[in-house]
Amino acid sequence: MYSTEIDVRTGSQAVVHDLTADARRFLSDAGARDGLLHVWVPHATAGLAVIETGAGSDDDLLAALDDLLPADDRWRHRHGSHGHGRDHVLPGFLPPYASVPVLECALALGTWQSLCLVDTNGDNPVRRVRLSYLAG
Repeated sequence: MYSTEIDVRTGSQAVVHDLTADARRFLSDAGARDGLLHVWVPHATAGLAVIETGAGSDDDLLAALDDLLPADDRWRHRHGSHGHGRDHVLPGFLPPYASVPVLECALALGTWQSLCLVDTNGDNPVRRVRLSYLAG
């Protein structure tokens, strides 16, 4: 298995950060052919999504998360910034892992799909992402 970790600057605002180019670069560096790309975010307050970006879906995802998981005082987990408890619930809805088939060194994503890091936690502006390639 070929594996590496990258740092992603997500900043202090909720963000959907497209990792697709990073994943493609990683697969090229790995000399990947056919196999599986596994992506892992070792954080308790971030997740991964396969979603269309750039046409408003990324903003819609963040709006839906705000509706579903408001940053208010309802959360029992209370350290960090106001409403931070919701960030700890996020991985229950957007897991910290994703696996994508790799065929002939290309991610087998659909036409409009992108592999994205979703981070609603402004308290941690830099996230680690582990990319692992398992040859088939």
